Amino acid sequence: MRLNSIKLAGFKSFAEPTNFVLPGQLVGVVGPNGCGKSNIMDA
Repeated sequence: MRLNSIKLAGFKSFAEPTNFVLPGQLVGVVGPNGCGKSNIMDA
């Protein structure tokens, strides 16, 4: 199974609807501390 996108709304730091498009076979989630990287994985 391969994910094409992830839509989060009302989950932890993603109060507003947010859509993440996953364009390739390898996706990296990077950013500063506290921006929600772990929340994406928890969802």
